[in-house]
Amino acid sequence: MTSNQIPYRFGRDRDAASLHSQFASLSPGEETGVVVSVAGRVMLHRPTGKLTFSTLVDSTGSIQLFSGASWTSEYDALQKLNLGDWVGATGEIVTTRKGELSIKVQDWAVLAEVREGRSFGDKWKGVSDVDLRYRQRYVDLWANERSREVFQLRSRVVSLMRRYLEDRGFVEVETPLLHPIPGGATAKPFITHHNALDLDLYLRIAPELYLKRLVVGGFEKVFEIGRVFRNEGLSTRHNPEFSMLELYEAYADYHDMMRLFEELVAHLALEVRGTTKLTYGDRELDLTPPWQRATMSDLIEQHVGIRVDIRMQVDELRKIASEHDVHVEDDWGPGKLLLEIYEKTTEHQLWGPVFVVDYPKEVSPLARDHREVPGLVERFEPIVAGRELGNAFSELNDPDEQRRTFEAQAAAKAAGDDEAMSVDDDYVRALEFGLPPTGGLGLGIDRLVMLLADVHTIRDVILFPTLRPEQTEGREAD
Repeated sequence: MTSNQIPYRFGRDRDAASLHSQFASLSPGEETGVVVSVAGRVMLHRPTGKLTFSTLVDSTGSIQLFSGASWTSEYDALQKLNLGDWVGATGEIVTTRKGELSIKVQDWAVLAEVREGRSFGDKWKGVSDVDLRYRQRYVDLWANERSREVFQLRSRVVSLMRRYLEDRGFVEVETPLLHPIPGGATAKPFITHHNALDLDLYLRIAPELYLKRLVVGGFEKVFEIGRVFRNEGLSTRHNPEFSMLELYEAYADYHDMMRLFEELVAHLALEVRGTTKLTYGDRELDLTPPWQRATMSDLIEQHVGIRVDIRMQVDELRKIASEHDVHVEDDWGPGKLLLEIYEKTTEHQLWGPVFVVDYPKEVSPLARDHREVPGLVERFEPIVAGRELGNAFSELNDPDEQRRTFEAQAAAKAAGDDEAMSVDDDYVRALEFGLPPTGGLGLGIDRLVMLLADVHTIRDVILFPTLRPEQTEGREAD
């Protein structure tokens, strides 16, 4: 079939789900006199001489096409359809003698052909080759109903998240993806170049500093949902580009952010799963607020049986780190050592949900000093099923202190830490205009969807994950 034989449009007026909803009560062999037009892919096709039964699948479900030599136009050509061909069909709603709701096809048209070698035959039935699934997501979505369900759930989660925040007075904004200075998180950035300005720019690793500029500008409740980019490795939890929610609320602190975080996640679980009591893998997980709050030191003691504290001598912390196979750098202070011991020995054991609170100042350059404990800041990370779901602070709003932390980060970068931040003079200038007490949080959307969908690799919740270049030499490029 040539492209000129393919229609430019097809007047579909019903989808599969609406037909099943309206005509579910029909008796076997019943005719309705209602003529409809449907469209989708032919995913099952059974010619039996003078009758042909086909399953047409669209984005809402499936409907049977019931064709016959005595009533269907161009019946001989219809019998030769390939699995996967896109077809539009017009006919009466009926049920077969076996009670199957069907379209009794009068007229039909091919809307797109599957080329030879690309058929949706048995080869695609429940595709289990994960590399093939991720590279050819356009096939995976048809071959694996579970994949479609996960990405539909993801879309609903983002929509519900946006509505939840807007209902509470938050304003959605968009901030730059190209940054002149990498900042907002400690991570290695991607670098690109703007030819007209002859200027190196960085794909954003977080929108944080721009969003807080907006709080300075009077946006008291602000959020952004979007992509961030970090030049890091690939794993079941990491993809170089991923989606985040970041929000900031004036006059709030990290206690307010904990309540907002747990209530938002519980709301999303109720909406998409019908309950806050889930099963993730083979274990039960209760997301019902309030979640546990615990310090890093208390959690290490609980799970490892040793007491580690920010006030301990560096040599003693180094010894404990060595005993637990924690890699140590010469310039690490007690805060960094405490964090590394926690991440090596404890974080993966936390089923939660738990807010790990009060992080070392040494590893938290954008958070405000703890109001009671020197050397700590008011920061938390929510851990659920052994995974960090986000990060949140009482935001540092002292411009002088912020400059000092930026300069310390810049010194670390100059010493070889390619994840450290640089000095952002404009952000410091913004703070000099006054940032009120502010609470902020970031939530990893991909990891949250993994949790709610009960999947265990981030590639299953990103439609087109980052992959190594496809190797086709020596095998058929299929």
